Amino acid sequence: MEKKYKVGLISLGCAKNLVDSEMILGMLNSSNFEVVNSIEKSDVIIVNTCGFIEDSKKESIENILDVISYNKVTVVTGCLVERYKDELKEAIPEVDLWVAIKDYPHFNEMLMALLKQSVEVNQINPFVRMLSTPPYMAYLRISEGCNNCCSYCAIPLIRGRFRSRPFDDVILEANMLAKEGIKELVVISQDTTRYGSDLKDDINIVTLLKELVKIPGFISIRLLYLYPDEISEELIDFIKDNKIIAPYFDIPFQHSSDKILKAMNRRGTNADYQQLIDLIRKKIPHAIIRTTYIVGFPGETDDDFVNLVAFTRKNHFDHMGAFKYSREEGTTSFDMDNQVDEALKTGRLNKIMDVQKKISYENNKTHIGEIMEGIVIGFNPSNNTYSLRSYWNAPDDIDGTITFTSENKVDIGDVVKVKITNAFVYDLYGTLVN
Repeated sequence: MEKKYKVGLISLGCAKNLVDSEMILGMLNSSNFEVVNSIEKSDVIIVNTCGFIEDSKKESIENILDVISYNKVTVVTGCLVERYKDELKEAIPEVDLWVAIKDYPHFNEMLMALLKQSVEVNQINPFVRMLSTPPYMAYLRISEGCNNCCSYCAIPLIRGRFRSRPFDDVILEANMLAKEGIKELVVISQDTTRYGSDLKDDINIVTLLKELVKIPGFISIRLLYLYPDEISEELIDFIKDNKIIAPYFDIPFQHSSDKILKAMNRRGTNADYQQLIDLIRKKIPHAIIRTTYIVGFPGETDDDFVNLVAFTRKNHFDHMGAFKYSREEGTTSFDMDNQVDEALKTGRLNKIMDVQKKISYENNKTHIGEIMEGIVIGFNPSNNTYSLRSYWNAPDDIDGTITFTSENKVDIGDVVKVKITNAFVYDLYGTLVN
């Protein structure tokens, strides 16, 4: 009788990496494997790593070292392996198999050779995913790689040049997800708004959305990671006119100082960004705008940081996250002069987050009295409260939470309406509307 391997998988990093993890689990969906949620019960442990910035690299290494202590068959894959495979093999010889991203087409062959059994391992297939998200939502990845080459970013080094998925493939997968009962579709890629720029027939992100909204079953379609200068008025209008598209703009501006933006190799200026924000809010007054900043980029002066604080205060972003600049080998900014002291980076990070706390609280108070429709995503038995996802918060645990009470029992995945009755710094509170 052939051995049945129990496999556990640890997925680190972003939602794009999670899709890879789901494809890896789909690859193992055969009679020879059983996916388990326990390292102790696993025969084979797969760690899908992140290698984006220093903190994520440390987290990946810590997870690898933890896993090898169990003395199980250990497979490590993902972005960290793509960047540092040779160094990792030398530093951590206890790992049984290293699989770089470029080797994914041969992942099944490599795993079969490792196990040395006549086991069946299917080839990785984007249409065969074992979803790890809740049963009501899924990510839809529409492209791979990135052409922007921001001077701080290692993604092009890891994931390569930008490549749109074929239009028909994306629509086919979206239909498959809808038939599986997915209600909430989150469209992702490294550069979502660039979709179709390398395809024929004048395909773009709006072309894609026009087809996605026709698919029955979805109640919410959300776009994540929108590059500022690629957000067209056509896209804004389409979101305004289609209730199924969440009026949610995830725009990582990264900075507001023209000098720093130029050094970052970001397209656009402070004035361009302001014009975009004003246009979105004019056309969709209730739109949610989320952004991300990098503080402490090489050459960032006190004046540059003051500019960023002023930009933040002026625009009252609904959600804002910030990171300290991480010096990454192979990127243009690694060798730049005027690297910022780590303590100064930390001080600026704390300052900008303190500014945002006040803004977030003021913004959240404006939602009191609003009735939000969304999906029930959780239940807390300790206080009999539920959690809601509406247009206001994305499913990546970066935004705040909406907690609500209900006299009647509701189920996870139900679509309900909640009246917001209280607001906190990052979170909202409400009651079910019958």
